[in-house]
Amino acid sequence: MPATFGQVIIGPPGSGKSTYCNGLQQFYNAIGRQCCIINLDPANDRLPYSTLNSLDIRDYLTIEEIMEEKKLGPNGGLIYCFESMEESLDIFYLKIQEILNENENTYLIFDCPGQVELFTSNGTLFKIFQKLSKKFDLRLCVVNLVDSIYITSPSKYISIVLLSLRSMLMMDLPQINVISKIDMLANYGNKEDLLPFRLDYYTEVQQLDYMQPLIEIESENTGYPYTAKKLSKLTQHLSEIIEDFNLVSFEVLCIDDKNSMVSLQTLIDKANGYIFGVSEIGGDTIWSELTRQGIMNELNMIDIQERWIDNKEEYDLEEEKKRLEAIKEREMLEKEVNIQENDVDGNEDDEWQKVMKDWENATGKVATRD
Repeated sequence: MPATFGQVIIGPPGSGKSTYCNGLQQFYNAIGRQCCIINLDPANDRLPYSTLNSLDIRDYLTIEEIMEEKKLGPNGGLIYCFESMEESLDIFYLKIQEILNENENTYLIFDCPGQVELFTSNGTLFKIFQKLSKKFDLRLCVVNLVDSIYITSPSKYISIVLLSLRSMLMMDLPQINVISKIDMLANYGNKEDLLPFRLDYYTEVQQLDYMQPLIEIESENTGYPYTAKKLSKLTQHLSEIIEDFNLVSFEVLCIDDKNSMVSLQTLIDKANGYIFGVSEIGGDTIWSELTRQGIMNELNMIDIQERWIDNKEEYDLEEEKKRLEAIKEREMLEKEVNIQENDVDGNEDDEWQKVMKDWENATGKVATRD
């Protein structure tokens, strides 16, 4: 059996994990890549994606049952669920094996819960994926989603960077950190004073000491001068730790923007190794052709500050224009194909009429077409 590839989707609550899985499923269907979403959140009873070819942990246990039976709160119940799951993975193995038996090249997408302790301090989730990787020769990439609203606050930005670093160290897998809902960023204020630095400053996570004066101002505005100094000092030390590791950087994502999805999926395919000779086996020949044509070179030339803040409206109009042109071109192509098919049918009828006429002239009988 060949190696199995997939993504592990993590991130704080409200970061858009299930929405991303839904968009990813549609994207992969469009390019011809067979995929299966595995919902690992026993508390998520409203899945936006199709459950036809998916695996849902709630079919076997729910957070409500655990909380009632074990008298636990939501977080404690969730941790208990995964600890129980780790101890009895046989059924989970069997279900994944059934999915792979139908198509051994199925791409697996794991939709994880939003409780951050599962991927920052509790090692159960890591152990589960470690066992899965050994069992199915699974090549995974962690996709860590964080809401774009967090970068509008200096202290919250440092927090999400620290959280991303902690998950990278805990999960011990290739990880791509993503600022999601980037198209919503322009709605959080005037673009002139929305962010004190360019957007690429926040994605590259370099020279965090530039953020320190802003954090001091933010701390002073809390109205508690004593704790403000301590908070400022703490943030400074955390920034130094982040820079010492020098591991964290971010990509940006708008789930409704095709170019944004193409750019991110190319990076993910490189991170988990899918891009290296497996795409043809997976059946997604459209994706293979795109990567061969070097579309990423064009996408990398787009400045994210211009695209999502400075000139967002102009780019959106241009994208909409291209989309409408593509729809029009597809409709014209379909119309052309229908005309050609009708011409073929018409030619066949003319030829049949001629044959019947010749037969009638030769035999003196009336021909009928049965």
